[in-house]
Amino acid sequence: MVGFQQAAIRIEKEKEFEELKGAIDRSFGSERVEEFLKQVRKSGARIRNLEALLARGVFEKVDGTLAKLGAQNLYQAQMREFYLSQVEEVAPELRAKFQQLYRYY
Repeated sequence: MVGFQQAAIRIEKEKEFEELKGAIDRSFGSERVEEFLKQVRKSGARIRNLEALLARGVFEKVDGTLAKLGAQNLYQAQMREFYLSQVEEVAPELRAKFQQLYRYY
């Protein structure tokens, strides 16, 4: 029996993908994650709605490098899965502090 294996989807714009991935990594880094969660809360968007966060410029407010490039210009569909995995890896104490962002409704 073969377990689930994720299909490999080719990344069309690798440089842009890596720039946005790096910004997401930095946003979820221990020194910035709380500021990122505060910006998500201020934006009114749900934590799992990457497209809304990009449209509202949340990542640019947290990451100066990305502010110059514009996150929305770098977005690709493959980024959503990476982002959601980062959302779920936030420390439990911060998830509790920002529990309203993590609600499904």
